[in-house]
Amino acid sequence: MAFWNKQVETMPREELEKLQLNLLKLKVREMYNVSPFFHDRMREANLLPDDIDSFEAFRKVPFMRKTDLRDNYPDKLFVRAYEDLVRVHVSSGTTGRPTVVGYTQNDINMWAESLARGMTSFGMSRRDMIQNFHGYGLFTGGLGVHYGAERIGATVLPIGTGNTARQIQLMQDLPVTTWAGTPSYMFHIADTCDQMGIDIREDTKVRLAIAGGEPWSESMRNKLQDRTGVRVHNCYGASEFSGPMFLECEKQDGLHVWADLCYMEILDKNGEPCADGERGEVVVTMLQKEAFPLIRYKIGDVSALTWEKCECGRTHPRLMRISGRTDDMLVVRGVNVFPSQIESVIGEMPFLSPFYHITLTNENYMDQMTVEVELSEDHLTEDMVELGRMTNALSSRMKEILNIKSDVRLVLPGSLKRFEGKAQHVTDNRKYD
Repeated sequence: MAFWNKQVETMPREELEKLQLNLLKLKVREMYNVSPFFHDRMREANLLPDDIDSFEAFRKVPFMRKTDLRDNYPDKLFVRAYEDLVRVHVSSGTTGRPTVVGYTQNDINMWAESLARGMTSFGMSRRDMIQNFHGYGLFTGGLGVHYGAERIGATVLPIGTGNTARQIQLMQDLPVTTWAGTPSYMFHIADTCDQMGIDIREDTKVRLAIAGGEPWSESMRNKLQDRTGVRVHNCYGASEFSGPMFLECEKQDGLHVWADLCYMEILDKNGEPCADGERGEVVVTMLQKEAFPLIRYKIGDVSALTWEKCECGRTHPRLMRISGRTDDMLVVRGVNVFPSQIESVIGEMPFLSPFYHITLTNENYMDQMTVEVELSEDHLTEDMVELGRMTNALSSRMKEILNIKSDVRLVLPGSLKRFEGKAQHVTDNRKYD
């Protein structure tokens, strides 16, 4: 059984919780002193740093939410000056306004450390070559996996997204042993290999994979593994944390959440702690993040956490598969999509009415998004050229805001269903079994 940092990864729970509480106290005091946002939230709650002397007391600290990130765009939540930063990543926001996250060198190091532990836990080492399907640039997935793999001494093939034929050629020509990307793209790779008469088991050396960035199920994992012979490991994270942070070990029984880096709570609908293994809302506090700290951040995912010691010997808590969301965020081909983003685009275009509907489907586990929008009465026309112009204008703007291509359809006024209560804008017909 290989470990990256065995002393830390196998610490007794009592020692881990003592370390967590000490780090929480330090982080609360630091943020109270350097973050106007956090200082004001603490004062509004009638709290001082000295009040936070236990996990129970910490639960009095107000939550952070996605709206806080949006309202403080672009960098009002930073607590380090730009000259102290080495990188900035940007992700899409709920209204087209992005989330901007800054990183010090230590933030990058801790991110790579987290992934190095996870990669080692499922069998990666310096003898491996990882083919990184994730996009590079502002998206955190590509560079996160890249730095984690280099941290353990693995060889990285930074190919990025798309160009499937070339992806397959390189995984045949080079000693690639590991993939990293979305599960839907891995299914697409498998489909294309079948069409080309390529046997992944016989014609490549690929044996491991890191999959994340979109919803997927255990049965989906089983099908992918049966088809390819590749052992696929789940990944969890968000740009607000750093990026992809936590991985499954070789036992594939929950994601190891490193307790020295993250204090994770699972709360019920009343904000009270859930029992070990009970599902609730995930709330995250990053314990050693410097430039863009998160204190009790409600990310919106629903899952369960267990402190039961893993069969691999690691003692840190494990996060079970995400089973849902508490908000209306959709994850489509690894991209976060909010209906409010689509509403903002529709509002820009005078030829559209405010009525729209999103339908999600998948074929061979590849997500497809169809957006139907009603034309306004004033812009009804039988001119196919004009209809094409309006459709293209909407499609281009949607891709610009969402960072993903969708099937856009203009429909007649009054043709979409109306609702007496809250409008239901999304039909999710995706199946992961």
